Amino acid sequence: MNQNIRTVLFARGALLCVAAIWGSSLVVVKNTANSLPPLFLLAMRFTLACAVLCAASFRKLKVVNRDYLKSGAVIGLCLFSAYGIQTIGVLSAMPGKSAFLSSVYCVIVPFLFWAVEKRQPDRYNILAAVLCILGIGLASVTEDFSISKGDSLALLSGFFFAAHIVSVAKFGKGKDPFIITILQFGYSAAFSWLLSLALEHEAIQWSQGALWGGLYLSIVCTGAALLLQNIGQKYTDPSSASIILSLESVFGILFSAIFYHEALNLRLVTGFALIFTAVLISETKLSFIRHIRGKRHAENET
Repeated sequence: MNQNIRTVLFARGALLCVAAIWGSSLVVVKNTANSLPPLFLLAMRFTLACAVLCAASFRKLKVVNRDYLKSGAVIGLCLFSAYGIQTIGVLSAMPGKSAFLSSVYCVIVPFLFWAVEKRQPDRYNILAAVLCILGIGLASVTEDFSISKGDSLALLSGFFFAAHIVSVAKFGKGKDPFIITILQFGYSAAFSWLLSLALEHEAIQWSQGALWGGLYLSIVCTGAALLLQNIGQKYTDPSSASIILSLESVFGILFSAIFYHEALNLRLVTGFALIFTAVLISETKLSFIRHIRGKRHAENET
């Protein structure tokens, strides 16, 4: 096996680890939030992640100016909103279902870009949106056409995850991505601390499980996952990277079924399948199918 193949396999393995780590995060959040208030948990998570990144690249922070601070504030607000709503929502929903519903951000992004940058969605984005709506209907809407609080918050968090991606593209343009990451974590930590101190008055129940859960979310799910993602995407084509990272929702339902015995029925599975298909179409525009067809056509000609 030559060096290039090994590098590609390592990169894809790194991305698969990222998908698995992110898929496990909501299970850990739900378990840890039983002891720690959700906003306090977020504050702890973003503070530790920001501190680790600052320690790793302290010298880079010398270039931070007012423009960086403004951009970091907007991006950080979107990131805090997404994670805050998702964390609160998973308290009243199963982690696997929440992971799938939050993943709709992949489908929402092109339409937010349309609103912000006037970049019109293509036919793949529209097809993905239709499939995603059908999937959400099957997975969340009840017979009396209502939707639970946990599912509603998971979907709302998906909107803010999409807003975060759009804000990074718009306000992070031309800036050092490492510094932007540090700033958005710092602002997210600040927003979390402010709201936690203002709204959460219940006693914090420290336990070994809560401590390890907080450290796992801070160091593994935030810091290590970000590093692995950067390494993996550097040596993986965008289409393959999108497919691998979209497995986050699959890992989410898998971990939830194992650790929370989340029950699945045909309607839920069908809804999840439609949402997952929508994510794949939106992220890859089915380029992997065209690649396979083109390869087969070339082989037939030879």
